[in-house]
Amino acid sequence: MNKKSLSVLGVIAVLAATPVFAGSWHGGVGDSYFDYARVTDVDPVIRHVRVATPRDECWQQDVQVPAQPRYRSATPVIVGGIIGGVVGSTMGKGRGRDVATIAGTLLGGSIARDISRGQPPAPAYTTATQTRCRTVNEYREERRIVGYRVTYRYHGHRYVTRMDHDPGARLRLRVTAVPAP
Repeated sequence: MNKKSLSVLGVIAVLAATPVFAGSWHGGVGDSYFDYARVTDVDPVIRHVRVATPRDECWQQDVQVPAQPRYRSATPVIVGGIIGGVVGSTMGKGRGRDVATIAGTLLGGSIARDISRGQPPAPAYTTATQTRCRTVNEYREERRIVGYRVTYRYHGHRYVTRMDHDPGARLRLRVTAVPAP
């Protein structure tokens, strides 16, 4: 072996012995590097949640149509006035007869109007049935995984962290070298 080959082998040996370049180094940024730890336990973190499921609740309902207002004829008032006028004209003599006729006409028309207004309105009637619906919620309890409690070992030490996914058998770590005070 020549001198040049020996010096290259020496540099490689020194680099291999340095902890940063040991078998666990997988690239890094600044004062940190990436490594892998062995996952020893993964426990799902479960939360009970109340879940609403909307559904339509439908039924058949009769549709009521209000009655049309009854026709209000003037005939009863006119007939009542005529009858009242005839009755009034049979009473009294002279100018008293004229006053009795007018009074009978007015009184007869008023009585006929009051009688015609006292009739009950036409009742409402059913024309058809319609489907009516409303939305109601049905609730149920459900268990949901909201994360994972992950226990791992790194260089002989045990660590616990919480993650949003199951990392599998290995956990990628960012290792940062910070000088101790």
